Parts: sequence; structure tokens; C-alpha cells
Amino acid sequence: MEKIELYIVTLTHSVTQSSNYAVVMGEVDGNRRLPIVIGGFEAQAIAVALEKMQPSRPLTHDLMKNFMNAFNVDLLEVNITDLQEGIFYSKLVCSSENDTVEIDSRTSDALALAVRFGCPVYTFEHILDSAGILMEDTAATKKRKPTEIEETSSETGDLKALSLEELNKLLNEVLEQEDYLRAIAIRDEINIRKRSRG
Repeated sequence: MEKIELYIVTLTHSVTQSSNYAVVMGEVDGNRRLPIVIGGFEAQAIAVALEKMQPSRPLTHDLMKNFMNAFNVDLLEVNITDLQEGIFYSKLVCSSENDTVEIDSRTSDALALAVRFGCPVYTFEHILDSAGILMEDTAATKKRKPTEIEETSSETGDLKALSLEELNKLLNEVLEQEDYLRAIAIRDEINIRKRSRG
């Protein structure tokens, strides 16, 4: 089967499950999107890596990467291999100097590691056929920089009501709580205000 390369289009709150997030994967040379519902912890792990943030302590996926690096194991690629009853199944293709092996993984964990290793993510036609969404071929659907973290409009509205001093204080508070998704939204609002002043 021919593999189809994907990239992260965006990370957003799940429309169907309010406590979860969705990572939207895009077809590199096509117009299809593959939305994958993931948990809050995994969304945070992906967001931290996409935004190149440095947590005060390593997150679980950072620990895994450090462990793999310590033993000279490289993550070559992630393959989203199956979809059963709405659950995606993935494999990590890892190599050492002696061997290359495939390791079963939750898709959310596989994506969090893929972002950290900078390795490609692939899927197959049957998965895009059953769960993919075809987007219109417009400039808006062209490949975007894979760092877009979308916040709900209510969160953005709440931030706009705060002063710059309040935003900086809130940013410090959420960083202490290790709520990196919220920190990204706050940081973006602070940067927008600083640019508009300059």
C-alpha cells in the first residue's frame, strides 16, 4: 500500500467532545483533512513541541525522546495504520544501529513524538477514504505552517478584555500550572498588542 504523507494543520478544541481536542492532519500533496480527537494532555504535549516551549520539567513525551536519544534509538516515521470504531491506530518506526522495529502506539502519543523528532507522519488511502474530509482547493487550504493552535472564540474574547499587565500576570500563573495550551493563547494576545503599539 502506498503511504500518504500528512502534516499538522491545526490543533483545536473538539467540536464533538468539549473536554477533548482535535488535531487536524492535512494531506501534503492534496486537499483532504483528517481530524483526530485527542486528550487534553496529549494536545498540550503537541502544542508545547510545535511552539518550541521549554517546560520547567520534561513532559512525558520529552522524557521518552530523551530516553530514546540516550540509547541511540531514532524515530524514523509515524504510520497511522488503521481506524476501527472511530479509534485510530498507529505505529512508530524506530531504528537503532542493529535493527528497525515497529512499535504500536496511540496516535496522539505518536504525533507528540513525531513533532519532537521532526519525523514524517503517514497514513493510507483507506483511512483517508473513511475518515478524511475533502477541502475546496483554495488558497486557504494550502499547506500552512504547522504551528497553528486554535482557541475557542470565548477564550480569545476573555483575553481581549484584560489589560496587558493582567495578561502578563495570567501568563505567569498558567505557566506555573503547566497549562501550556492556555499560555500559548495568552502569549499570542500579548504579542498582538505589542505589535499594534510598535
